[in-house]
Amino acid sequence: MPLEPDAAKLLEAIRTAGSPLALTTPAAARQQYDQARANVASPPPPVGRVRNITIPGPGGAPLALRLYRPDQGDEPLPTLLYFHGGGWVLGNLESHDSVCRALTLRSGFAVLSVDYRLAPEHRFPAAIEDAEAALAWVLAEGRNNGIDPTRLAVGGDSAGGNIAAAFTILDRDSGHPRIGFQLLIYPAVDFGLDTPSQHAFAEGHLLTRANQVWFHEQYLRSEADRADWRVSPLRVPDVAGLPAAFILTAEYDPLRDEAEAYAERLRQAAVPVTLWRVPGQIHGFVAMGRVIAGSATALQRLGDALAASPVAR
Repeated sequence: MPLEPDAAKLLEAIRTAGSPLALTTPAAARQQYDQARANVASPPPPVGRVRNITIPGPGGAPLALRLYRPDQGDEPLPTLLYFHGGGWVLGNLESHDSVCRALTLRSGFAVLSVDYRLAPEHRFPAAIEDAEAALAWVLAEGRNNGIDPTRLAVGGDSAGGNIAAAFTILDRDSGHPRIGFQLLIYPAVDFGLDTPSQHAFAEGHLLTRANQVWFHEQYLRSEADRADWRVSPLRVPDVAGLPAAFILTAEYDPLRDEAEAYAERLRQAAVPVTLWRVPGQIHGFVAMGRVIAGSATALQRLGDALAASPVAR
């Protein structure tokens, strides 16, 4: 279908202003990204409780977490570990605050947002190491913080979806898997940049090919990392035994085809998967509720997927 009207207006406004995300230095890009997020994100809805938590990080520095609850209680809840998008370079707890709030309200889950280390200061696999540290904290301290460590889901958008997918595979291979569901929102799952959607939407649809090349340059240690399945989860030799998944893609997103190929691999391995391609939408729209009305509908369906997942029962 044609571009959804709100998405089309946003893209036209960017073209008219002539000021797409300027990926010059990480510091400049972060400042611009944070301002853009403040302009497009929905106002944060009130939730039962929000707590900032600091734990020891694997890099020697503290790792910041933010825990959301839909209520004021203390009963251990099923919990979503959430990893924000931003190309492994941008984003933080604030940039996806409204998304996490909406998910906890709709699903009844607690949501633990992880402020993983960013590239290029901390290249691959630092973000995945931080995911492992967050899980270790949940297993050790979760019940004391209103988290049920036996009912865990993992999720994220874009680069965060990449981290979530790779982390889920590592968890399966650990010999004592803890993750029972994965919620992947237009995830980056292959660094090859060579699918029909990558070519069709290389320019003019918010996430450009040049953006992706720049992000990859910041995140990877070398070109050899591109083939590592922890970077490109689509390339993992075996997806059997992974937990059920809900995967959202956007019709006008360069990442669409790789995410849908990952969904098909899961299906072929008898992993329960729901794939929802949102017609007319662009990359990143879920976090743009102030300017794209369809964001609210998407967040409702994502929350419903959590609430209906094996982890919720």
